[in-house]
Amino acid sequence: MRWFNKREHKEVWEDIKLPMSDDFEAARKLREICNSAASSAEKAGSQTGAGDAARHEAERYKRAAKVAMEIAIKISDDLLRDAAVCQIVVLCMKANDLKPAAILFRAVQDPSLRENLLREHPALRQLVE
Repeated sequence: MRWFNKREHKEVWEDIKLPMSDDFEAARKLREICNSAASSAEKAGSQTGAGDAARHEAERYKRAAKVAMEIAIKISDDLLRDAAVCQIVVLCMKANDLKPAAILFRAVQDPSLRENLLREHPALRQLVE
């Protein structure tokens, strides 16, 4: 009889306890959040209507991105933080959320990661130049 005893679905980012024990755990959790919210980001980026479904997907993406950014700030290792920020940039690009994507892209310091992002998302090049 589980039908009547349904629980509200919890998102991956709702059970986060900050600060995390180490940078690797934070990066793993951030990757999990970005992967979980990717479908919502794509739906939010492709839908132009103002229906309830579109609004729900956009809100879900924004909550996930916010938590991911909070986690990324806490990562102390430079390369690991850059890789985490790249994942958030990709999430923003899937949602067609260009302004935060450009801001976060500027925060990436590693040249090879920056080049990979520009290669995957040419629209970033126009935003940051």
